[in-house]
Order: sequence, then structure tokens, then C-alpha cells
Amino acid sequence: MLEQLKDLHTQALEELNKVENPRELELWRIRHLGKKGSLTKVLRSLAALPLEERRKKGAQANEIKKSLESSLEEKEKSLQEPLFTSPMHPQGLDVTLPGRPIPAGRLHPTTQILNEICDIFRNMGFQVVEGPDVEWDYYNFEALNIPQHHPARDMFATMWIDTGMGGKARLLRTHTSPMQIRLMEKERPPIRTIVPGRIYRYEATDSTHESIFYQVEGLAVDKGITMGDLKGTLFDFCHCLFGEERKVRFRCDYFPFVEPGVEVAIGCSACQGAGCRLCSHSGWLEILGAGMVHPDVLARVNIDPKIYSGFAFGLGVERIAMLRYGIDHIRLFYSNDLRFLKQF
Repeated sequence: MLEQLKDLHTQALEELNKVENPRELELWRIRHLGKKGSLTKVLRSLAALPLEERRKKGAQANEIKKSLESSLEEKEKSLQEPLFTSPMHPQGLDVTLPGRPIPAGRLHPTTQILNEICDIFRNMGFQVVEGPDVEWDYYNFEALNIPQHHPARDMFATMWIDTGMGGKARLLRTHTSPMQIRLMEKERPPIRTIVPGRIYRYEATDSTHESIFYQVEGLAVDKGITMGDLKGTLFDFCHCLFGEERKVRFRCDYFPFVEPGVEVAIGCSACQGAGCRLCSHSGWLEILGAGMVHPDVLARVNIDPKIYSGFAFGLGVERIAMLRYGIDHIRLFYSNDLRFLKQF
């Protein structure tokens, strides 16, 4: 067997000297050092030898293997060297060529709009805070004037995590409004805050509805805050986001935790108010809901409604992006289609 190993070593080195390119070198490696190579077959046959003879011949076989691996490495270097030293070689590498550009990623369109919304309100003096996605029933409903069995709960298709008594049930928050209560429990007026975050609704999806989407909640509480402050804040926000010439309309609406409640709409950009399919032929597009904080909500967090007042508002980020960019289907935001995302 020792003679067989020596002959194998000699033959392999002779063949290695004749190799002229990387492809031939890889075939040589497979033929001699691969799993089914000639040297591997010899090493496997050692198992049938007596222990002492196996040790002696195994050591010799391992030395030959290391020698062949070292020769292989040297041959690889010798074949690669001309590629770097001879740029004009037919198969060479021109190191003077510029590197291949690495495509730069961009922020998701939802993130872009969310950042822009937050920047607008920061410039108005609002601070930005975040809250938990998993919320207690108390904060999500009860503290916001929506007790158990109240008809207003039908407005929120809720994803429950578990059940409990006295507001101790847990759920995936249906809006970012619970942070109103959490903030007012910990802080005393004046308060001026917005709360961006993801919310969850158990509802059928279509071109304008999704089970998971982003919302921004706003809250301001202080002495002497009026509906005029609310209107002025939201007028400025709409003009910053959609342009100074965009018309803005307020109409009465209902939300359990504000009184009075309003719906804010902007003039349709597609038809300029003439009426089209996008705005349901009304000339207006609703973008958010708002209102004056209900006195019962203030009283629940030990803020005297006779001294303090406030306003709150909430808007859907994807809806703003759809109106801003003329996107007709909300699912495009979550389809991961690069043809769509590259446009932003």
C-alpha cells in the first residue's frame, strides 16, 4: 500500500504540472482529492488493516494528502497571478475599471409620509411618542368613553388576544388613541403630543381597507383651548402636506371620546371639486377625524374639565399617501413589489 500511495502522489503531481487553467485544476482536485477521488479510496481501505499497520500507513497517507493540498494551493495562485498582472489578457481582469455601482435603497413610501407628518407637527411644537401594540381593553375602549356593550364598539373590528373582566382583556390596539389616556395619566397640562403607530382591525380587505395599517394620533390639552385652535392646527397641517391652494372642509361627525366631533376633508385633486369616481362625485376627500376632548375623558385622568380643555385628531398614514401620490389600492404598500416601491 505504501508503494501505491507513492505512485499516486507522483502521478498526481505530474498531472498537476500539466494543468493550464482553473477548469482543469478543478477537475484535478475532484479526481485526486474529491469524495470519490483516488486518495480518498486509499484512505477508506485503511479500515481493513490491523491497528499498528493502520496507524503507520494512515500517517503516510495524511502526509501525501497535505502535500497535494499544498501543491493545489500553489497552483491556484500561479494560475490567478496573470489575471492581475496582465490586464490586457483575453481572460484577464482590468483593475482600472470602475467598480460596479451598489443600488441604494430608499425608505418605504409609508415611512416617508409618516416622517413628513411627524416633522410638520414637530414644527408646531408637538412631541412624538409611541405606545404598545398590545393594549388593555381599559385604555383602548373604556377610558375613551366606550364601555362594554356600547354600540360604538361596533366601529372597531377588534383582534382580541384574551378575555378578562373590568378592562383587563388584552387586544391588538384598534387605534392609537389609548395613548391619550396613558399620557394624561402621567403628565399634567400643557400637553401637545402626536402618537404614530401601527394599528389592527379584523375586517375584510379591499382597495382602501387593510387589516394592519398606520395611524397618527394627536392630542393637545391646556387652559383655554378651543375649536378655533383645532381648526387652525389642522388647516396648517393640510396646507403643509397638500399645498397652500388646497381647500379644507370641516363637517360634524361622531367619535365617543370627543365632543363635538368633526370630519376633515380636502378638495379632490383629480377633479378639482367637480366630482369624480375618486371622491364619489362629492368633490371632497376625507382625510381624518377630530374633535374636542370629551370632558368625561379628562375627568377620568384627574384633569379638571372646568379648567382645562383640549382637542384630539387621528389620521390614516396610508390614506394620506394614496391621496398624495394617486395610489388606487392600499395593498400595494404591503405587496413588496419593487416596480411599485422604486417609484418612491
